[in-house]
Amino acid sequence: MKTVLHKAESRGHANHGWLDSYHSFSFANYYNPERMHFGVLRVLNDDTVAPGRGFGKHPHDNMEIISIPLYGDLEHEDSMGNKKVIKEGDVQSMTAGTGIFHSEYNHNEDKEVKFLQIWIFPKERNVAPSYDQITLNPEDSKNKLQQIVSPDSDSEGVTINQDAWFYLADLDPDTTIEHRIKQEENGVYLFVLEGKAEVNGTQLGKRDGLGISETDSVSIKAVGGSRILLMDIPMRLPSLG
Repeated sequence: MKTVLHKAESRGHANHGWLDSYHSFSFANYYNPERMHFGVLRVLNDDTVAPGRGFGKHPHDNMEIISIPLYGDLEHEDSMGNKKVIKEGDVQSMTAGTGIFHSEYNHNEDKEVKFLQIWIFPKERNVAPSYDQITLNPEDSKNKLQQIVSPDSDSEGVTINQDAWFYLADLDPDTTIEHRIKQEENGVYLFVLEGKAEVNGTQLGKRDGLGISETDSVSIKAVGGSRILLMDIPMRLPSLG
């Protein structure tokens, strides 16, 4: 088993006034050659956007983009004709594929919006762009793993163009859950949203990240109450040439 620990305080940080962003991996002006990606996980940004502010229209291609609001409402508009508000408790995915433009704004003028923006390298390049959004049932993550992302449109969660599965878990104190890795060459990256946890013997605090590979399962124990995001992802990068 191999592990890589990313403590919350070691993340890259950029405060632009309207945007306060923490980067688990190299992004924009934050560059760390040891933090370019973990398997196909390329970006994990922990963003806070001021009331009424946001990201103007900008392009993406050949990337899977997942947004998870943690507080507040995020307004989304894209070149596929989607105009949506993504709220706390929702999950959104976009397959950028051959290319899209989109914008993201804080929908409210009186409170911040906090959300995770996650980029995953795609399984296949230059596919048709697509959009998906769901509203979660919070009871489905109580002391168990709730699937929120998968490669299968007939399965639970939003769909992406990669053999990756994401889960949320809200754990009561001293609760232990197990996750069996979905595919032999996959690993997992765990991100603690709230509280503390012990994962395969490693102690994690709020906003700590832990990558685990070359194992077939992980054990998660809540230390006090905790909320966990688990990403089960391929460790081998696809050929993107």
